[in-house]
Amino acid sequence: MGIWDRLRGELIDIIEWLDPTSNTMVHRFERYNNEIKYGAKLVVREGQAAVFVNEGQIADVFKPGTYELETKNLPILSTLMGWKYGFESPFKAEVYFASTRRFTDLKWGTKNPVMLRDKEFGPVRLRAFGTYVMRVNDPAAFIREIVGTEGRFTTEDITAQLRNMIVSRFVDILGESGIPVLDLAANYDELGQFITQRIQDEFKVYGLELTKMLVENISLPPAVEAALDKRTSMGVIGNLQQYTQYQTAEAIREAAQNEGGGTAGAGMGMGMGFAMANQMGKAMAGGMQPQPGAAPPPLPQAAAFFVAINNQQSGPFDHNALQQYAASGQLTRETLVWKQGMPNWIPAGQVPDLQSLFASAPPPLPPKG
Repeated sequence: MGIWDRLRGELIDIIEWLDPTSNTMVHRFERYNNEIKYGAKLVVREGQAAVFVNEGQIADVFKPGTYELETKNLPILSTLMGWKYGFESPFKAEVYFASTRRFTDLKWGTKNPVMLRDKEFGPVRLRAFGTYVMRVNDPAAFIREIVGTEGRFTTEDITAQLRNMIVSRFVDILGESGIPVLDLAANYDELGQFITQRIQDEFKVYGLELTKMLVENISLPPAVEAALDKRTSMGVIGNLQQYTQYQTAEAIREAAQNEGGGTAGAGMGMGMGFAMANQMGKAMAGGMQPQPGAAPPPLPQAAAFFVAINNQQSGPFDHNALQQYAASGQLTRETLVWKQGMPNWIPAGQVPDLQSLFASAPPPLPPKG
């Protein structure tokens, strides 16, 4: 320290701290040889506390206000230095200013996923993060337990330790609570309040107060979240059979609107749609086991046929409808029919599946000779 710094330090008679930062928790008032003049003024602003330290021992603590430093204002320091009858000469002491305001938006979070046992999903891994607010409520204890002789102490110097404390207690409380994973979001406030109360005593040991803790998010691994998204999608779809029928109807509509096939293409598209629906129904009936108390799946439907009536394509018709046409004479053995899988239109009498329709009907009369 140069001669001008020494002279300037000897002339200091006002001790104060104007904090230009937002994260300084403790600041040591610097001056030459730690000398303080008799009658010097001490200014402690709102949100601050001043702590006098003599030869490593914490002496007097001053709350917000303006003080003239005399024997009566420094009872503990006077006792330590043996001032029985007052003093008028400069004395030596370290002065630390502690910020007692609230430090907000401090982050906490799990570094690695935490293993927990959930009643619905079994073993799961969770990540959590949030923010908390704390303040120095016992400046003497904070300097004694944490700061020591550092000239400047910031929130960054202690947040790692506080974060570890919060995460440790959070995981312990979360495991004991037994709250299902899907219900955690509805209990963020309760978890934050409970952890604040639970960990408060540990903060007090350091001279700190945890005023508020917020849980912002508790998340599952991406793979589990993707599975939940699929489960949610199934819930939105609702009845799977009805959804399949709707998809089939859409496919039939698109096939019928195919411009390249004309009327025959529309018929083929409809036939393919019915066949596809039939096959999907069979697959669903064979692959899905009925649940207890649930209704059995519908029986598979017989193949549908298109019929050429009056040189016009009609249908498709199921077996019952074809039987009625056969009884009325509109469907004969010579009537052309077609279904999915047949290469061309052929007479109904040549289709094995339709032989039963003509069992009771007499054959056509022979032509007159």
